[in-house]
Amino acid sequence: MLELILATGNAHKAEEFQVLFQGSLVIKSAPSGLNPDETGKTYAENALIKAKAYYDAFNAPALADDSGLNVTSLPDILGVQSARFREDLPSYSDKCQALLKLLEQESQREAYFSCTLCFYLNPSEIYFFEGRVNGVIGTELKGEKGFGYDPIFIPTRKENDGASLAQLPEWKNAFSHRAKASEAALQFFKNYKN
Repeated sequence: MLELILATGNAHKAEEFQVLFQGSLVIKSAPSGLNPDETGKTYAENALIKAKAYYDAFNAPALADDSGLNVTSLPDILGVQSARFREDLPSYSDKCQALLKLLEQESQREAYFSCTLCFYLNPSEIYFFEGRVNGVIGTELKGEKGFGYDPIFIPTRKENDGASLAQLPEWKNAFSHRAKASEAALQFFKNYKN
């Protein structure tokens, strides 16, 4: 079974991926966190930077993800810079409020979360998988279960009840951008022979 080090210092993320990969891939926490300089202009470039840094540091296959929120009416902010949006603000709750303020007079509120996974098995075997979830930016923070921009993101789903990702932990586990990218990877690695 393929084992990978997760390119993050966040042990909770390793557990999340272990669930997403349903035991078909083994995802381990890195012995220590690294802080590679994410200078990429795309999610794929940043995921590759992180995966390669962990592969080089720990001499083991690595998995990295890069994800973010993309807002149609604000194309020059967020995206690959989502985590660095308004770095002067102390929390994501504050960042969410700042984003809502920017969209106060905006009727165009379409947005999507995007995730790119990079599996860096060795320098000649590097694989990318993408996932996306569409939705809109709400007008207030709702829910306690999510993190980041989840409380203001209302995903497109059959039930048009206006619930944010932070109110939908089970739905998010099954249909989020990360879940979709992970499912694509899972399908690929079912037939992978190393």
